[in-house]
Amino acid sequence: MLKIEHLKKHFGTQVVLDDINLEIRKGEITCIIGQSGSGKTVLFRHIIGLIFPDGGRVILDDVVISSPTVKPSEFDRYRNRFGILFQGAALFDSMSVGENLGFPLREHTKLTEKEIGKIIGESLEMVGLKEEFKEKMPAELSGGMRSRVGLARALVMKPEIMLYDEPTSALDPIMTEKINDLMLSLRDKLGMTSIVVTHDIGSAYKIADKIAMIHEGKIIFDGTPAEIRKSRNPYIQQFIRGQRKMHYAVDDEESYSAPVDLGKLRKDDRLTEKKFIMPSRGQNSSVPDDQ
Repeated sequence: MLKIEHLKKHFGTQVVLDDINLEIRKGEITCIIGQSGSGKTVLFRHIIGLIFPDGGRVILDDVVISSPTVKPSEFDRYRNRFGILFQGAALFDSMSVGENLGFPLREHTKLTEKEIGKIIGESLEMVGLKEEFKEKMPAELSGGMRSRVGLARALVMKPEIMLYDEPTSALDPIMTEKINDLMLSLRDKLGMTSIVVTHDIGSAYKIADKIAMIHEGKIIFDGTPAEIRKSRNPYIQQFIRGQRKMHYAVDDEESYSAPVDLGKLRKDDRLTEKKFIMPSRGQNSSVPDDQ
């Protein structure tokens, strides 16, 4: 179990984290939500040892791994227990997919090239990619594919805890669903503990076992998706209701697999040069499939 107790951080006169307390239970997905500038990214960086607190502590399995008295070098012994998917995947653009995945293994293990190749193949398979993808360069990948490769790179070290920094940022709704399903699959198949920093309340509702909301450096909510919906806090209600809604919803693959009959549409007197009526939900429509 990961515990955050009375965590405090300020930069100059600005208080960024103000007495944060949070428990991350083993084998569950915890989503940390909040507006930009609320402190969620700073909390994320404390958990992975990129920043150390001015007060309070981070505890992993009853061992204090971060506090004002813990030296950064002491955190290194725990670093490999964490896997990280940074926003935008943060791949090395000069390296192929295979080289990106093999990099941490070559840096931190003494595995043979044959063993590294096997792990790369297994990690790509875990995120739904074929082994041939290891030859591709990051510039050849779509945003969704980059996210999958970034996740595969984190998985090669077999982390106990995965941290996701805005994993669905800038992805279209269909690819967002695929990434959400992938996170759920990793939890179910590997029993992986996950911490997801996001402002996407829709994704949080789908994947989270628990949601923690930060506002002005404080945790103002800590509970289940069902409980946050029932919250009477006016700020929380404003946040969850004010999230941008999807204009198009897809129930299943069959609902968007059939192409639109353009010839039939052209004969439809509802369509003019100045007015175009989109098919209503349930009608067949063509949606491009992200790679």
